[in-house]
Amino acid sequence: MSSPVRTDASSRSTFVSPDSRRPRKPAPATAPLRTLRSGCALAATLCLAACAVGPDYHKPPQDIPATFKEGADWQRAQANPQGALSSTWWLDYHDDTLSHLVDQSLKANQSIAAAEAAYRVAKATIDANVASLFPTIGVDASGSRSRTAAVESITGQPYTSNLVSASASASWEIDLWGSVRRSIESAKASAQASDAQLAGERLSIAASLAIDYFALRQADIDIDSLKQQQQIDAKILEMDRAGFLQGTVSNDTLLDDQDNLELVIADLQATETSREQDEHAIAVLIGEPPASFTLPAQSDYTFSTPAVPLGFPSELLERRYDVVSAERTAAAANAKIGVAEAAFFPTLTLSAQGGFEHNALAHLFSMPSRFWTLGPDLAATIFDGGARSAAVHEAEATYDQQVATYRGTVLSAFQSVEDSLSSYNHLQQQEQAFANIYKRNQQLFSSQQAQMQAGTASQEAVLTQQLTLLQAAQNLKDTQAALTESSVTLVKNLGGGWQWDDAKGVAVSTSANAAPQSSNQTSGAPSQ
Repeated sequence: MSSPVRTDASSRSTFVSPDSRRPRKPAPATAPLRTLRSGCALAATLCLAACAVGPDYHKPPQDIPATFKEGADWQRAQANPQGALSSTWWLDYHDDTLSHLVDQSLKANQSIAAAEAAYRVAKATIDANVASLFPTIGVDASGSRSRTAAVESITGQPYTSNLVSASASASWEIDLWGSVRRSIESAKASAQASDAQLAGERLSIAASLAIDYFALRQADIDIDSLKQQQQIDAKILEMDRAGFLQGTVSNDTLLDDQDNLELVIADLQATETSREQDEHAIAVLIGEPPASFTLPAQSDYTFSTPAVPLGFPSELLERRYDVVSAERTAAAANAKIGVAEAAFFPTLTLSAQGGFEHNALAHLFSMPSRFWTLGPDLAATIFDGGARSAAVHEAEATYDQQVATYRGTVLSAFQSVEDSLSSYNHLQQQEQAFANIYKRNQQLFSSQQAQMQAGTASQEAVLTQQLTLLQAAQNLKDTQAALTESSVTLVKNLGGGWQWDDAKGVAVSTSANAAPQSSNQTSGAPSQ
């Protein structure tokens, strides 16, 4: 339904009263101005009175435990929501090579680049929706010269005509029922979810690189240990072969020696394969071809595990990027319900057009050549076969789906933290046990050396004990590496220093000095 008003200045005439001796001047062109003012006032009133249909969003409720089940006593005692993880948590491992690799990956990794592009797309979607709140303004200028045939002419003679015009137009669809505002709300929530996903991609890349790096260093230590074991097994085999020729060593013993040597060689090959694959993975994470990247071996590497501030389970909902992303996705779906419900109401569009039109360019911009049109347009859909109702049901079902996804993500987040705590705590006890075994084997090896010097122990017995000592040291180092990798996983599952501010609707990163804590914790020793 529309009611345009069109007026041409050339059609207005001067009214002269019959009993007046002096003609009046032409009335000023106030009618279009009054109409324009009335239209603007009406639009402003409608905007002020406009409402946004659809449900307002409230974060879905979720049961949250008071403490973590697998958290050790010292971790529960130190739980401090203000003592969050540092957003540069990898610096707490005090390894310059690791820090350099992480920094390089955050700049060059292609997965992060893709996530950043997705975030820019989400922000552009917000701008596109915000633009719908404003009127559209356009200009047009045209000129034509045409010849009419004699058969089409009233006079029976052909003639040539000119037409020149210049105009401007404006159109504004008023957001009476909040469809545009709900779209903006949904786009903002989606952009916030994309922002959380970008943070999650960065954290995932940094954690993956750290785990691969520590696995590579573990392989360096294992390769060095296995090569030493290979040399010792080769010596024992050579000595037993000599004894076999002398009849003092059985063939079964010789076969066992050969098996032990071959097992060490097999383990060495598997470990070297793992190291090479870890090196390839690191190269890809930092954005380089594996063929052009080499990381020198470091067989004397020492693993250290920094203290990890645990915090409370309730804080996890703001520190896990996947939880925040799922919650913001649910908020976006809730706003879509309002967009779908707004389709049931009529739309109001205000349009205006004005300009000049004449058959001669020289007289185009003159008062008699002007024209203008303005008026509202109210349109509504009467029947659509249930399409709008289906759209509302679809939006509501999508929201329910996203709420279920959010709650499932929260449960998975709690599970991953509990799993990490379980692994971390048991690895600490395991590391302590292997440390005790290694200490006792050091004493046994020293005893065997003293006995050999006294002539009461053979060289083979000393080599056998040295082999046992190397294996005990390897078990200890492997456990320390696993403990360090477990701490990285725990940091990742706790959010890696990323935190969402619900009040501001933005992400914040905690600084390295957010709270006083021990800068370094010896592997296996809990921070007190």
